[in-house]
Amino acid sequence: MNYRRLGRAGVKVSEVSLGSWLTYGNATENNTAQGCIEKAYDLGINFFDTANVYARGESEKVVGASLKPYRRDSYVLATKVFFPMGDGPNDGGLSRKHIMEQAHLSLQRLGTDYIDLYQCHRYDDTVPLDETLRALDDLVSQGKVLYVGVSQWSAKNIADALQLSEKWGFDRIVSNQPVYNALNRDLEKEVMPLCEKEGIGQVVYSPLAQGVLTGKYQPNQAPPADSRAADPKQNQFLNPEKLDAAQLERVQNLKPLAEKVGLSLPQLALAWCLRKENVSSVIIGASRPAQVEDNVKGSGADVSPETWQEMDAILGV
Repeated sequence: MNYRRLGRAGVKVSEVSLGSWLTYGNATENNTAQGCIEKAYDLGINFFDTANVYARGESEKVVGASLKPYRRDSYVLATKVFFPMGDGPNDGGLSRKHIMEQAHLSLQRLGTDYIDLYQCHRYDDTVPLDETLRALDDLVSQGKVLYVGVSQWSAKNIADALQLSEKWGFDRIVSNQPVYNALNRDLEKEVMPLCEKEGIGQVVYSPLAQGVLTGKYQPNQAPPADSRAADPKQNQFLNPEKLDAAQLERVQNLKPLAEKVGLSLPQLALAWCLRKENVSSVIIGASRPAQVEDNVKGSGADVSPETWQEMDAILGV
């Protein structure tokens, strides 16, 4: 496993990290989830990502319990805040009240004294940005949070936050968690150039396009029974009826290219994301330990620029 700095911050994270969106505490049995986390740790993954909203706190509990046997200083633990955790008017968003309350609840569920990376899960335009940043800065000052990040913020959102942090001396954003993969490259237009300039690392989710880039989905065929697209608990963002047959065909055409460079298709897709120095880590969503074992080999893959050009041509980019 190779490691990279989280943006310009000093902390180093594994190039491949393990997430828990739609899986742990939800569609994946707890024992299996624990097995995935154990396998990840054994293979050198030191970065584990979750969120309070994943299965309404259950994911944090599973992740925290599974990491309990390991030295706390040996891994980097990330969680998030924003989405509603209840039905009350203050049960969501990025107000000081919600951030502070949810940070403490996340600490309880995770069973730890501090969160390595606390991320704003989305931008909240109903709350003054300085209120959000001051609350996060206070958590850092209290030692309950070590680093602050965001997820799916626009370039303007990030730039505004950096400007306010500079003005008021707030702890600076070190990371952004966006969707990014060979089929979705919007990140490269505005957000990545700004973050490269400002030293903010990308911790990308859905690097395999929710499994599409693994090649498991065949054009005009029903999804495999054990796949995300076939599971009602996980396919709310991957409707099997809306899978693009032409896109799936192009992905199938990537298999010979992956074989030529000695990689599996998932490894090639992960290495594609990691070709960008601004990408600190790619978050995988494994539901079986074997998937973790395959995916980690995307770290450190030696792939030529010519291969990436060939991949672009196959995908029609």
